[in-house]
Amino acid sequence: MNNSPNTTPSLDLIDTAAANTSLKTFSRALHLAGMEDSLRGTGPFTLFAPTDAAFEQLPPGKLDSLFEPSNKSELISVLNYHVLKGRRSTKDVGNWKAANTVNGQSAPVKKANDKVVIDGANITHADIQSSNGVIHAIDKVNIPKTH
Repeated sequence: MNNSPNTTPSLDLIDTAAANTSLKTFSRALHLAGMEDSLRGTGPFTLFAPTDAAFEQLPPGKLDSLFEPSNKSELISVLNYHVLKGRRSTKDVGNWKAANTVNGQSAPVKKANDKVVIDGANITHADIQSSNGVIHAIDKVNIPKTH
């Protein structure tokens, strides 16, 4: 996806993620969680989208479990831990100690060697622009703490 800085992308976050060949599992998760309508909204939002390879690193059976209809609330919680309100570039996020996620928990942020890391996940593809926000592909599925 190549967006020049002077044009507004026409695709929203959902369609931008769906068009990215490494975010198929993330797109499916958003669909199963029923989050598509809200993420097609005005926003803006920032998504830290785990790549398909990141989902493959989950413990065996974890993804299947999250995708079961009976675990929809857990799936929504996990996905909301990857969403921030507002359009935040990696430069913005790299200046923070933590990111306040939509699920209500704070995700720790570190910057090392010009790389931004959120709760242990490296940003592998930064600043993928959409009409209502930005996506940063990450190499790990971040799981919020359970109370």
